[in-house]
Amino acid sequence: MKLSPRELSVDVFRHGSMRKRTCGTRKLAFTLIEILVVIAIIAILAAILFPVFSRAKESALATRSMAQMKQLGLALVMYASNHDDYYVPCSLRSTDPAAVPVLWPSLLLPYVKNEEVFVTPGTEGAFAGSWNTRLNQSVGYNESTAYDPFGCVPGAFVPPCEGFTSVISFATTEFVASAGLFAVTPNGPGGKYRGYTFNPFNGPDHPTLPHLGLPLISDRDLVQELSHLSAAQLKPIFCRFFRTGKEEGRTPIVFADGHTKSYSAKSLQSFQSGVIFRFRE
Repeated sequence: MKLSPRELSVDVFRHGSMRKRTCGTRKLAFTLIEILVVIAIIAILAAILFPVFSRAKESALATRSMAQMKQLGLALVMYASNHDDYYVPCSLRSTDPAAVPVLWPSLLLPYVKNEEVFVTPGTEGAFAGSWNTRLNQSVGYNESTAYDPFGCVPGAFVPPCEGFTSVISFATTEFVASAGLFAVTPNGPGGKYRGYTFNPFNGPDHPTLPHLGLPLISDRDLVQELSHLSAAQLKPIFCRFFRTGKEEGRTPIVFADGHTKSYSAKSLQSFQSGVIFRFRE
């Protein structure tokens, strides 16, 4: 059938438009291979960037922890200046056996005025305002500062004793600049955890120099791993930041003179670390 010029023009226009639409549709479509390539690229970028973001977050938490530990070091020095150079006790027991012990966070709180300072960033920790909440504390204080009028005689820290009969003084501490007082500790709701403290006498002993003996130290939660042991046999230091399970994790350590430094678990496990935890025997 012969078309008129007008009909021919309309037919050409209609088919031309369809071809244009068809070509446009082809340009917007992706083949399966192209989609798979894009997915692979996204997966590669995610594998590269996610660890970077995780490391950056961990660095931020570690930096906050260091800043909070420095505040505790300053608070410790201020407390000592108001108490004739005596350290704040890890726990303060009275002569009344029925009385609930006072914990060191409650004694230092007036000098920091912020309960968050006592909680390690990134943990489920809590301020140990009472004896009942001491399990959830995530910053630990050296237990050789504990005072118990009915506890050990001076110079003898032997379980089940968990305190000395005298409070230690800066003036009587030989290793002020190297005496490690505060560190990050594991915490949890169970009866095994004593997060408010770490015990310097529960780790390996030095073969010849007793004051160089160590606490239990790891970048793993030793309380969970050694659940068959009693709470008195645990109370470790937890090198929480950047932990790998290979003792590469780190913790800030606050010293008796108030300064703070970060250490890895591996370095603290060495007798040559320069940190003295058993400054009192």
